[in-house]
This record gives sequence, structure tokens and C-alpha cells, in this order.
Amino acid sequence: MSVPHLLTRTSHRTRGHDGIAFLGELSLAKARVHEFCGTARRTLALSVARAMQGQIFWIRPGWAVEHLNGAALPPWIDPGRVITLSPRRPEDLLWTMEEALRAGVVPLVVGDISGPPGLTAVRRLHLAAETGAAEGDVAPVGILLTATGEGAPGVETRWRLTPNHGANGHSAWRLDRLRARTLPPATWQVAKTGNGTLTLSKATAAESVVS
Repeated sequence: MSVPHLLTRTSHRTRGHDGIAFLGELSLAKARVHEFCGTARRTLALSVARAMQGQIFWIRPGWAVEHLNGAALPPWIDPGRVITLSPRRPEDLLWTMEEALRAGVVPLVVGDISGPPGLTAVRRLHLAAETGAAEGDVAPVGILLTATGEGAPGVETRWRLTPNHGANGHSAWRLDRLRARTLPPATWQVAKTGNGTLTLSKATAAESVVS
């Protein structure tokens, strides 16, 4: 009779949770951590928030000058849904995100940071999200917003949203799926509808993606 090992290298990923559809056919796996980059990364995060119900934790550096403008949020979501957390020390940013995911009390935790964390930190965030899904009220989605575009190792998916507005004044963006565990890279054109939602207008070949 074989005895199972106490330690394993396999993920304890929580099963049985559907993904959150945030833009047409595109979805994000719950109980996992994803990365958004590009100059319009916060717009993409708000489109995910719009597809969800409930409160949102938005974690940002307490020393940063930029912050969410509550007056600009209503076209996307009710500003009252956003709970902003502003750690004062760099080492507290990922710790705060980890604890928020582990609690499993809100469906979306956004970490607005400057550069990508290391692999160990990302693994800790995954484990925290899985714990939140197993022991909390919801299976949380974690989103890392990174400004450099270097890429956080170990994330479930990586997306980049950049402005591609037309001369006619219509708002449009280019969305690149740079990394996914089970799907190839791909690119879409994204347009803003009259009611403020984002829609996929066209998908292009994976070869057009530049990481």
C-alpha cells in the first residue's frame, strides 16, 4: 500500500468555479491571479469590475500621486463599490493583496503596482486566492496592474490594452492576450458602445501580437 507524500509540487487550484466573462467571449479564471499592462490597463480592470457584483478592493501605493478619480467611475461602475487601500510601504503592497485574496470576501482584488513581482510572490497570491475560494464567501479574481510591461512570472493570463482611437473621435483600443496557460496569443480591436461598455470588434492573427 503506497503512502501519499505530505508535500507535492502540484497546484491546489480550486476546481468547480466558472470564469468571469468580462469582454464578449473573453473570460478570467476565478481563484487565480492575472496581469494587465499597457497604458489603458486600468480601463481594462474597470471593465472586469463592471462584469461583477459586489465590492472591489483596489490596492495602490500610498505614496503615489495618481489615484482613481471617483467622478470618472460612474460610466463604468458605481464608485461606492470601490474600496481603496493605500499601503504606506512598498513591502506592504503585495502583502495587502495577498490577505485580501485569502479573505475571500470580495470578488475582485486589484493590485495597482509599478513593476511585476517575482515568481514566489505570484505563487503566494495564487495560493491566497485558492484559499479564499475554499474558505471565504466568493472565489476571488486577482489582477496585477503593472506599468513596465516586463511581465510577472507565473500569472494565469497576461493582457495588454492600449489606446487606438480613431480620427472620428470614437474611443477604441487594441487588446493583446500576451499569455494564457491554455490559449494562444491573440489580438482584438475593442470599441466603446453608446452605453459605455467595451465590445470586441475584430480578432486578428496571433502573429500580430508583440510582447
